[in-house]
Amino acid sequence: MAGRSETQTLWKIDWHALITPQVALPEIVLRGTLMYLALFLILRLVLKRESSGLGVTDLLVVVLIADAAQNALAADYRSVPEGILLVLTIIFWSWFLNWLGYHVPLFERLVHPPPLPLVRGGTLLRRNMRQELITETELLSLLREQGVDDLAEVQVACMEGDGSISVITRGRGAARSGKDRQWP
Repeated sequence: MAGRSETQTLWKIDWHALITPQVALPEIVLRGTLMYLALFLILRLVLKRESSGLGVTDLLVVVLIADAAQNALAADYRSVPEGILLVLTIIFWSWFLNWLGYHVPLFERLVHPPPLPLVRGGTLLRRNMRQELITETELLSLLREQGVDDLAEVQVACMEGDGSISVITRGRGAARSGKDRQWP
């Protein structure tokens, strides 16, 4: 009979714990807000540029949502509504910062960094390269991958906000983009 008791316990659902929040809902919103904004600022200050394809804020949202959802599923929170509220808080802040970046110029520079020139008139801008931790060898390699074998051909090369390098050559006037290269 002991096996039957264990099976019954295995299938027993604690509906009260599943549905009733154990943490104050405003506290969850505050925690989600503080963590999202803190991580956003830390990542923006440390990484500054987004890698091509997946932006810093996109990565942040994916990681935080996965963690928040995991907490609700694994019962680190005692109820599903707590996990759902935290996920919604994170999504809200992601949307709101993008909205601010679109409507408020002050926030646009934080959310969507402007292009940073790395080469101008065939001359390396070493201060900007140092700021983004790009070596001369890396930059010249990227230029070669785009068919530019002489630095003097480059009118301007910029690191874009998404981490790619765009190149405008002198004679051809053609713009190129290093979308396949990711930068720190």
